[in-house]
Amino acid sequence: MQRIKLTITALSPLAIAGKKPGSISEVEDHIPGAVIRGAIASQILERSKQQIPNIATQNLTENGGDFATLFLSDEPTIFQNAYPAVAKIRYESQEKGELISQVVNDEIMVLPATAVSSKTKPGFKTEEKNHGVFDTLIDRFCAEAYNYPYDPTCPKDFGRVEPFGGFYSKSKDNKYHSHSVSTRFLTRVGINRQRATSQDDILYSIEVLNESFSESSHKQNWHPVVYQSAILVPDVHLAKSLVNFINENSSTFRLGSSTSRGLGKVRIKAEIVENAVTNAKNRIEKFNANLKSRWELWSIFCKPENDLLNNRMYFTLDLQADAIFTENWQHTTVISSKMLCEFANVEENALPKLEVAYTTYDYRSGWNAAWGLMKDIELVTNRGGVYLFSVDKKNENLWLDKLKELELKGVGERTSEGFGQVQICNEFHLVLREKAV
Repeated sequence: MQRIKLTITALSPLAIAGKKPGSISEVEDHIPGAVIRGAIASQILERSKQQIPNIATQNLTENGGDFATLFLSDEPTIFQNAYPAVAKIRYESQEKGELISQVVNDEIMVLPATAVSSKTKPGFKTEEKNHGVFDTLIDRFCAEAYNYPYDPTCPKDFGRVEPFGGFYSKSKDNKYHSHSVSTRFLTRVGINRQRATSQDDILYSIEVLNESFSESSHKQNWHPVVYQSAILVPDVHLAKSLVNFINENSSTFRLGSSTSRGLGKVRIKAEIVENAVTNAKNRIEKFNANLKSRWELWSIFCKPENDLLNNRMYFTLDLQADAIFTENWQHTTVISSKMLCEFANVEENALPKLEVAYTTYDYRSGWNAAWGLMKDIELVTNRGGVYLFSVDKKNENLWLDKLKELELKGVGERTSEGFGQVQICNEFHLVLREKAV
């Protein structure tokens, strides 16, 4: 598959609401893949209707072939979520080690649900007052196997810890940075359609993602907010046509709602970075090596009833986006062993074992602009969910190949809209308590 990197620069506030049951509508902290997918599809159709002489548009709409392949085929193009690329970085040269917000090009990931930080001073050590973040998956697994209670504490002040989530990136100097985007409310007045003037007693507010950020609280140097996303296309020629179309119409896309009121204006830059490949094998090997080392360390307390690592390979599925799962026509938040075999197209004679799962759930809906209808309310497993599996060593090579494909295609339903994006053995699981970052 070909990987297209998207750099989305906000030029106006973005009203991207996450619909929930009832009348609740909260702004998202990212740009969902479904929003990007819909914006690009509508722009292609609009350009083709206007019959604008554009080579890229002609390539995508001629005879409906390329458009159908992109959005309607059995193996459609995958539009991943766009996460904010604005990181908080502390430079030693700055006065009092002040945090500076700036756009970075590092890969943006989601912290696993097993990550924790101090309750009183949570956050990465990029800020002096914070006590750091570490992962508990490996230690929890070993403690339960050894029948030993595990209640982690902050390594700095031995205080209470709580789950710590969000977006993060790891720089080349092995420093971790948190990512976020701020929001604000815009107050609007309703318009009387007959008189084309403001309507009495109609006043409402829209929560939006800010289009700019300041480097620091002391320096009011404003910069546009940037988001990073990716598109996975199965064909190289189709990928080139899509990149050309996006770049030639980079400033015409509108994301989210209220676009007729000046919101949602963005500039999108696309580039083919490389064939979509992953280093899942290296991450799996590192995870198993650290798990074995930690298992031996826990043996100072006692001997386990069973050596769970004997002739087994372990790996994790870490959700990098919300996911929609169904089993036997019912919604679920857990990936069972049979479900994983179906996702990876593996026979059940190589069935893996689900060791443990850490997940939370929520509900999502939305608006389908093409149909003019509300989308169904879906039970979703929140991003950050962690599933620990193990397989027999004799099936190791089989699963290594299948997991590479799974990391690209995702798991569950509606993966073409950004749902179900996973990472195999997120390296943050190797950040243990004494190595809090």
